[in-house]
Amino acid sequence: MGEIIRLRPEIPLDDFLLVFILGGLVVLLAAAYVGVFTFVKIKKLKGYYMPIAYVIWVVLAYCFYLLSSLIGSDPFTQKVLMMALVAYLVFPHFIYFLMTKTHEAYEH
Repeated sequence: MGEIIRLRPEIPLDDFLLVFILGGLVVLLAAAYVGVFTFVKIKKLKGYYMPIAYVIWVVLAYCFYLLSSLIGSDPFTQKVLMMALVAYLVFPHFIYFLMTKTHEAYEH
C-alpha cells in the first residue's frame, strides 16, 4: 500500500461534539438573526427588538469563528468566512431597501 495523503485536517475526537454543536448553532442563529430582523422591518415586532437581532449576529460571528478555528481552517479561509459574515449582516438591509423601493415604484 502506498502513502495516505490527507487533503483536510482531522478533527480531534475531543472537539467533535463542540464542532457539531457549533455547526448547529451557526444555522439556528443565522435563521434567528434574519427572522428577528424581518419581523421588526415588517412591524410584527416592536423596533426595540432590532438590537437583539444584532446581538444574535455577534454571537453567530463568534460561533462561526470558533467553528472555523476548530476545524482547522487556514487564515485565508477564515478571512473569507468573516467577509461572508459581514455580507450576511448587510444583505438583509439591502434586500429590504430594494423591496421598499420596488413597492414605492409600483404603488405610486
